[in-house]
Amino acid sequence: MDSYIESFFTGLGREERRRALGWYVTGLLLDGERKSIEPIAARLVESADEIEAMRQRLQQAVSVATWSETEVYRRLALRLESELPGVEALVFDDTGFPKKGTHSVGVARQYSGTLGRVDNCQVATSLHLAGQAGSGCIGMRLYLPEEWTKDRERCAAVGVPENLEFIPKWKIALDLVDAAISWGVHKHVVLGDAAYGDVTEFRKELTKRDLKYLLAVQGTLVVWESGTGPKPPPPRKPGRSGRMPTKYTDGKQAPVSIEALAKKIGRRAYAKVKWREGARGVQSSYFAAVRVRTAHRHTHGEPPSEEQWLLCEWPKNEPQPTKSYLSTLSDRTPIKKLVRFAKLRWRIERDYQEMKGEVGLDHFEGRTWRGFHHHAALCAVAHGFLALRRALSPPEDCTVDAPNSPTRPAAGAAEEDRDVPALSPAIRAAGGRCGGLAYVIG
Repeated sequence: MDSYIESFFTGLGREERRRALGWYVTGLLLDGERKSIEPIAARLVESADEIEAMRQRLQQAVSVATWSETEVYRRLALRLESELPGVEALVFDDTGFPKKGTHSVGVARQYSGTLGRVDNCQVATSLHLAGQAGSGCIGMRLYLPEEWTKDRERCAAVGVPENLEFIPKWKIALDLVDAAISWGVHKHVVLGDAAYGDVTEFRKELTKRDLKYLLAVQGTLVVWESGTGPKPPPPRKPGRSGRMPTKYTDGKQAPVSIEALAKKIGRRAYAKVKWREGARGVQSSYFAAVRVRTAHRHTHGEPPSEEQWLLCEWPKNEPQPTKSYLSTLSDRTPIKKLVRFAKLRWRIERDYQEMKGEVGLDHFEGRTWRGFHHHAALCAVAHGFLALRRALSPPEDCTVDAPNSPTRPAAGAAEEDRDVPALSPAIRAAGGRCGGLAYVIG
């Protein structure tokens, strides 16, 4: 474990800082209900009178020091790419952090998929490497609502970089994947939910980067069916006045919504596909895949996309199709492979559960831009350690490492400026060490 931790911090400042960062990652891996700085400090020392000194060291290293979290993610990405078995996808999503107060960076009343509602929270977009054997976060960046980026004084108070303007989540995702590719991460298939798949510009940008994708989309998106031949608007005839024609047409058939096409295919065209066999038994549902071209803004002169897959799911007991995906994977791709990628996206949800429930991703109580991103990177390092141990040499009877054990729920909203009690002497004496960490160290 020591060599694993040291590999991420070599060259990142003085020895004292590197040692403190290593202690922090160790503290994230130790068992305990809270993984904010003071409880971590309490678990790392022998006596209560040492807690404050340790807290100050950790605070300085995580929230004040100017080391590069990007470099830490780069090292983690290359390690997971080379050591995690069967990596085959880059997965995007965003996750919410409930928060009380108004001063923590990026906090606002906004929608969070994690919470399933609009609430007072922070939201961050992340990129993960994933395969059937495991996954890990290789980049995370906080989303700043426009109410923040328009208030430069508010941004300055929490250390937001001066030149940072409003960036939508899908552009943050592109920045993260651009960084990963520049580090040497392979151009794996990109997976994401409809918040990304519905953005035509995002899909286009992935294609420009020669990245294949399989992205969830909503049923309202319109497509040209296979066999149609949409043609560009004809030129205006000489002497005619009025508006120039802008509409792509087929002459016989108009584009249809994905929802309508999914039903039009017909229940009989949906075949049962199994994608995984695990603790919950064989997982399967009914799917159909057809070739389509997107018809986004076809009435405004936007040409159809290149032909791609539309994958639809219609579970046996549902009255209509429930999920749809667009994919630029090869036209020879079997439906079973399309389904496997569609369902692989669940890995990022599990990562969020583990990063919050096991290593305290949502326990950070600082307010600053730098502190949030440093904490997130260190949580990714801690989680990467667990992911590699599970995949390469899973220990037995470890609640942290058991892949099918229930995770603790994410922490609730953190109250700002509250006192955090130190852990009890009994817990400090025990060291708070979980079975998985004891297995690795012992």
